[in-house]
Amino acid sequence: MIRFGPSGNSESFYAQGFSHTEQSAKFVRDMGLDCFEYSFGRGVRMTEAKAYSIGRAFREQGVEISVHAPYYINFANPSQESAEKSYVYVLDSALALKRMGGKRCVFHAATQGKMEREEAVRLTEERLKVLRDKIYEAGLQEMLFCPETMGKLAQIGTLEEIVRFCKIDEVFLPAVDFGHLNAREQGSLRTEEDYERRLSYMIEELGYERVKHFHVHFSKIQYSEKGEVRHLTFEDTLYGPDFAPLAAALQKLKLEPYIVSESAGTQAEDALAMKRTYEEILQR
Repeated sequence: MIRFGPSGNSESFYAQGFSHTEQSAKFVRDMGLDCFEYSFGRGVRMTEAKAYSIGRAFREQGVEISVHAPYYINFANPSQESAEKSYVYVLDSALALKRMGGKRCVFHAATQGKMEREEAVRLTEERLKVLRDKIYEAGLQEMLFCPETMGKLAQIGTLEEIVRFCKIDEVFLPAVDFGHLNAREQGSLRTEEDYERRLSYMIEELGYERVKHFHVHFSKIQYSEKGEVRHLTFEDTLYGPDFAPLAAALQKLKLEPYIVSESAGTQAEDALAMKRTYEEILQR
């Protein structure tokens, strides 16, 4: 079953007078959605009691929760001290997620910096092998750690790089942000075939069973020659990508990912729009 939901709380959540993450569970369920991504973007600062409280609320509503680890993780930083901090950010995010009853921890792998591209990718790969070892040592191997495709050219995170990282171990699952791919590739995602080609590549490299329930971020994103500029809403008509061709490709290939809307302020509403689009395609 494909799950649809928002990344964080949309403006309508606050407009209705809600403020606590526990309330997000019923808000999402009442909209007809069934997943939610909590962001630790600026740091993991959550007590055990809060994590368990959030977990109870989401479990009661039957809404699956994932998390996004801090944005400043960078496994290509030459500094070993920086790498050690990145390990902690990922592991702390996963531990909080485990307490919340979720399984999927999304993270940004790296930024290229002043290194040559392949050097940065290789260093990231070696650091992710260390992260894998730390995941097993911490007893978190039942979780899924999702390196994300990135939207800026200076960031490590092409689809090919993410697939390469996921070959390290089955604890890694691709997080494919199609808005990011479209931005870094200057509007490359237009047709069902454009999406199908990328999905088929993942299946060929990682196998159908691993890819079947991969992680998806989706939003329209403004871009420049350097890639991503900012997230938009589905109301935008200038920048893509559009979801309908992806929905058709997912249906054709029988893939059932966890789809998170990252629209700017309308993420719950746009998640619902994606769900309805997918249901319409199923009925054809």
